[in-house]
Amino acid sequence: MPDLIRRPQIIRSTPAPAIVADDFARLVLTVSTDAPESSESAATVTLPSVADAPNLIVPLAVWQARRDELLARLTQGGKLGVSLAPGEEAEQLAGDFAHLALIAVEFPKFVDGRGYTSATLLRRLGWTGEIRAVGDVLRDQFFLMRRCGIDAFALKEGKDLNDALKAFDDFSFTYAGAVDDPRPLFRRVQRGGASLDAGQSS
Repeated sequence: MPDLIRRPQIIRSTPAPAIVADDFARLVLTVSTDAPESSESAATVTLPSVADAPNLIVPLAVWQARRDELLARLTQGGKLGVSLAPGEEAEQLAGDFAHLALIAVEFPKFVDGRGYTSATLLRRLGWTGEIRAVGDVLRDQFFLMRRCGIDAFALKEGKDLNDALKAFDDFSFTYAGAVDDPRPLFRRVQRGGASLDAGQSS
């Protein structure tokens, strides 16, 4: 079972990040550009049984095509997550928050920043559960990802999780408000002094 880093997203607090076991399996549709007929479709892809994968993350297209079938897994003790690819609208999940244990935001490339927008929109829509960054996830992105509301980080294969934990100490203060703390720096500075209140996040 692979590991990931989780740091609970509690506004204006600084819970310690930790390496935890990833107890979710992730379903990814196989797409072939050379032989499109062999590509998997959301409507027909084989879902693992609850016994084999009790906790399952599926692409948004599978969730939309197989919603009733997936919801039935909840009655068998399973948990569900949905992954959002770049360009997919977070608003499409707003009515389903109660059924989901987590939402994964995909970062197919380091330079693709659309996942930051998806995470921010999910928090603004009221999602309080886990947002997990998956894909080409590197420790250099942690600070900005967390500011956008991401609180779990599935690093790119081969990266050192213990080294990545140090990323949370890279910066001590922020200037602008964001999802993790909407107050800009000047709102956090006490009158007549330069001290910051205890709510400063790093």
